[in-house]
Amino acid sequence: MTDKAGTTEDIRLVVLDMAGTTVADGGLVEHAFTAAARRLGADPDRMIDYVRATMGESKISVFRHLFGEETRAQEANRAFEAAYAELVDAGRVHALPGARETIEKLRADGRTVVLTTGFARATQDAILAALGWRDLVPLTLCPADAGGRGRPYPDMVLTALLRTAAADDVRRVAVVGDTSYDMLTGVRAGAGLVAGVLTGAHDADALWAAGATHVLESIADLPGALGRPVASASPRRPRI
Repeated sequence: MTDKAGTTEDIRLVVLDMAGTTVADGGLVEHAFTAAARRLGADPDRMIDYVRATMGESKISVFRHLFGEETRAQEANRAFEAAYAELVDAGRVHALPGARETIEKLRADGRTVVLTTGFARATQDAILAALGWRDLVPLTLCPADAGGRGRPYPDMVLTALLRTAAADDVRRVAVVGDTSYDMLTGVRAGAGLVAGVLTGAHDADALWAAGATHVLESIADLPGALGRPVASASPRRPRI
């Protein structure tokens, strides 16, 4: 684990990303995007670099950028969600090592855990059902649940705080994800701990650059990070 200067407040609410952070999907986002682009007659090879760079962002926002016109963006988004759901149904997703155990430990320690995603609600529900996670946490959120704006806007984190009333200060919120967009979301929400994990789309340099206070090898390291103050001596120490 590596961390940055400062101290954390008593974290009461933990907002966790899904794909790449707690869930492994084996690159299904790229597969589903390719299917969606081809359905619209577009060349996925000309767009895939942007898709990779914006992992973690709300998918409809990505399609608006790529296709411009709203009707085509919505059509692409529906095609993407349908393709992804088919892959989920085929058993192509699984929990990352230690993810369920971490969530259960956080809850046992008295913390509230919320799962968030950039996917649509139907896709998020399909993933939760495939993993047997429907009752694992008290609240799950997608962009539509927070007024339609996904990452890097802070809306889902703030919605989690408002709906759960788990903390009285944004500094008592932790935001955890695998992309720079997750980190930006945490920073913009004012979270006291913004942790990146190295099991997903972006590397440590990208996570630090986007404002991470911690970089963890995996979600399994999170309970330890929450149990100790952030070091003040050096912004980059050897991972442990």
